[in-house]
Amino acid sequence: MLSGNTDCYQPAEQKYELTRRILQLCWKYRHPVSIITKNALILRDLDILKDLARHNLVHVAISVTTLDREVHQVLEPRTATPARRLETIRTLTEAGVPVMVMMAPIIPAINDREILSLARAVARHGAQYFQHMVVRLNGDLPEIFEDWLDTWFPDRKQKVLAGIKSLHAGHLGSHVFRKRMKGEGDLAHLYAQQAALARRKFDMDRPLPILNTEIHAGYKTGQMDLFQAMDLGR
Repeated sequence: MLSGNTDCYQPAEQKYELTRRILQLCWKYRHPVSIITKNALILRDLDILKDLARHNLVHVAISVTTLDREVHQVLEPRTATPARRLETIRTLTEAGVPVMVMMAPIIPAINDREILSLARAVARHGAQYFQHMVVRLNGDLPEIFEDWLDTWFPDRKQKVLAGIKSLHAGHLGSHVFRKRMKGEGDLAHLYAQQAALARRKFDMDRPLPILNTEIHAGYKTGQMDLFQAMDLGR
């Protein structure tokens, strides 16, 4: 998995090409890989992704937070515009690369009104699955986020914070497994209903295919058995 914690196509990737070299290794050894990104720079590596996709060795998840250009500029500056992300989804899909879209994070009173319209747009550009995640503010993030609200959305600051708290049992953040990403309570349930409706309505309830592990270079030599044998109970 590339980008489990941070985007593997940040601006520095243009110079260092670390992600491209990782993908080259994945292709060389037929190693399956999943990628999460919000940046169109992924298209630079379309040649490798197409090779991987032909053997069912890659999934791509594109993060799309908003279709509103003004919201995008203050929420995710220096990242691909909404229009560019839609074109990235289309290009990957047309190249045979399976693409899902994550609307993440959903922020109450800022982008939560866009769930259905955003889902419709990504479906039209070829996404085959759609999921969502809600905002959570752990650690020092509340102070940073509140300062951001003071700068860009002072008129709705309290509404935004109240909405976030309603998602996390009265707190701005959450570490609770299975609840931290989707939230809980009435508002979380509403978001989940809208996402489910979007999947049905726009034919995006098609889970990505299971990645192929049987042609990995180490599969026939016993390399994979090492992982299967790692039982902590032994």
